[in-house]
Amino acid sequence: MAYLKPPWFTAKIFNKAAMAFGIGGATTLTVTTRGTRQPQQIPVVVPEVHGIKYLVSTRGESEWVRNVRADPNVKLGDVGFVATEVPVDQRAPIIAAYRPLAGKVVEGYWKKLPDDADHPVFALTPAR
Repeated sequence: MAYLKPPWFTAKIFNKAAMAFGIGGATTLTVTTRGTRQPQQIPVVVPEVHGIKYLVSTRGESEWVRNVRADPNVKLGDVGFVATEVPVDQRAPIIAAYRPLAGKVVEGYWKKLPDDADHPVFALTPAR
């Protein structure tokens, strides 16, 4: 699978600021890492389509994607959800809703990874 590694500044500085201040409408996604079972936090923009919230990976097969596949119990802020991966053939309308919310910064990712298969998408169901 394809993956676009974020530059150092994005990973170490911008992502922390985005989570702290909600830059660009970001909220904090917390997942459990596969190896250490420690929390991993990243900023995400969450589109809602037909009343369902979704996670979209702009950079492809990222660590958070692999972590969600290993343990689908995630949190957005303080709210728990169970993530279910969306099949590739059902991703287009979700990605179409996501891209305007995320802004121009993500357009470069789609130029480098143009196929919907390159962007894992997860539907979020409230945890019980």
